[in-house]
Amino acid sequence: MSQKISRRQFLQLSAMVGASAALAACGGKAPAPVATEDTAALLASGNSIPMDKLVPLAQKEGNLTVIALPRDWANYGEMIDTFKSKYKIAVNELFPDAGSADELEAIRSNKGSTGPQNPDTVDVGITYAVDGKKEGLWAKYKVAGWDGIPEGLKDAEGFWWAEYFGVLGIEYNKALVPNPPEKFEDLLKPEYKNMVTTGDPTKGNESVMGVWACGIELNGGKIEGAAEKGIEFWAEMVKAGNQVPVSISSGTLAKGETPIGLRWDYLALADRDTLKGNPEVGFIIPKTVSLGGPYASAINVGSPRPFASRLWEEWMMGDEGQLIFLKGYAHPARFADMSKRGVVPADLAAKLPPAEYYENALFPTLEQIGAAKKYIAENWRQKVIGQ
Repeated sequence: MSQKISRRQFLQLSAMVGASAALAACGGKAPAPVATEDTAALLASGNSIPMDKLVPLAQKEGNLTVIALPRDWANYGEMIDTFKSKYKIAVNELFPDAGSADELEAIRSNKGSTGPQNPDTVDVGITYAVDGKKEGLWAKYKVAGWDGIPEGLKDAEGFWWAEYFGVLGIEYNKALVPNPPEKFEDLLKPEYKNMVTTGDPTKGNESVMGVWACGIELNGGKIEGAAEKGIEFWAEMVKAGNQVPVSISSGTLAKGETPIGLRWDYLALADRDTLKGNPEVGFIIPKTVSLGGPYASAINVGSPRPFASRLWEEWMMGDEGQLIFLKGYAHPARFADMSKRGVVPADLAAKLPPAEYYENALFPTLEQIGAAKKYIAENWRQKVIGQ
């Protein structure tokens, strides 16, 4: 099963019949893997499984279900296709347009299911990874490259880890925005009426960080109180008629539905390549402040395909997988480790924006991110949208 539906369709299905029942319609049940004493011990250890043991066990399972991985996001299309070719394992791409909150709900709703509708792994904003650990959704597993992942970008116990990170900026359609904004506050200018989006921060990590980035700028670069400032700013955006209630993508940018949007650097740069000048894509990282943020992976504690899920993680976090992220302009979590070992090709490093673009990038703590996410998600609909 490989199908694409929008986030809105996903939520409608969940509301009507419950995510588990709706997703079950996509395919039948697969037989649950039979664990032997030896394989159970491998899984229970939480440690990296040697590839000579892991690969055949994963190939015996034969397939893997991933969720919320758009093919043009951080080069996931190449990541998936190369994995399938290299290991001869089918990949079910479930709901590519789902958000981080939807991913957690899909795991909750499909608990106990052994079919293809139950995600084996997730790719979520880092605070959702923390929330999932607290809820007991993840299995413990430390990939082979664990020591090369910086502290702060992984759970000390091994329940989640960052795969890549990006920095937030402003993406725009040059044909429709001849005078682009230079900082987040500029987005309130009357000339940007019905032009600007940050998506829905009750569902997606990028949207939360976009609201927060505006607040941090308006708060003079200070974290404390910035979430409140961000909500106030976007309430003004709605009142002024500048906000567009559509999430940005290369398609909405090209069609003129979202002429301006807050976007991770790797997504905006990938859009530039995808659209090939039709229209021409502009992207700036404000000199005032820009917010950096990682995305994290974790394994479903009830993964129906536990060895395929672990092989997928080893693949993404190994040197080859990390360089695929870099080709998609995302900074791999193990970038510093790989650079020290001289395994980052010069031509890939040269495609990244100049280092000075990142001089004002701010990387908040997990506690700060969690508090901001909670406040923004809880106050968006009432204080911004007026619902």
